[in-house]
Amino acid sequence: MTTLPDRPNTALLIIDVQNGVMADAHNRDAVIANIAALTAKARTQNRPVIWVQHSDAELQKGSDAWRYVPELERREDEPLVPKSYGDAFEDTDLDRTLTDARIGHLVVAGAETDVCIRSTIHGAFTRGYDVTLVEDAHTTPDKSEWGAPPPEQVIAHTNLYWRFLHAAPGRTAAVAETRNVTFNA
Repeated sequence: MTTLPDRPNTALLIIDVQNGVMADAHNRDAVIANIAALTAKARTQNRPVIWVQHSDAELQKGSDAWRYVPELERREDEPLVPKSYGDAFEDTDLDRTLTDARIGHLVVAGAETDVCIRSTIHGAFTRGYDVTLVEDAHTTPDKSEWGAPPPEQVIAHTNLYWRFLHAAPGRTAAVAETRNVTFNA
């Protein structure tokens, strides 16, 4: 039901599953396995897989920390969107990439839950996209030493509020487990 006209397609958006981001991520291996399963499912259903890759002072472009985890392999024909801000739409070509592929629904997975995932799902939703957050395919490291709740609570809270957002005029928000994700238009 996206508000974006002529955008019947659904894509998997994988955000920042990079070595430096995932090094201390909560439930790292299970989250990466779920993202790998989503990637295989999207490819089997001939749905676009779009990769987002962050760079900044801690994730310097070309460094090992900046590279995607070795368990996930991007195909040459799958778009890669470099970014420098939390929201993957800010100062990137993500919106143009989605427009060109006629995508109106995003299935979102990756890291970090409390920064780039939240920023991007909100950014997509306010831009008119339908957004499904994959509840068992996003993660964050423990930031409790800075006053944040433990990572499992950050993840659970993000799933909870996105699940109950439901909709806004002409668009929907949803949460689904990896095994229940569909890439139907």
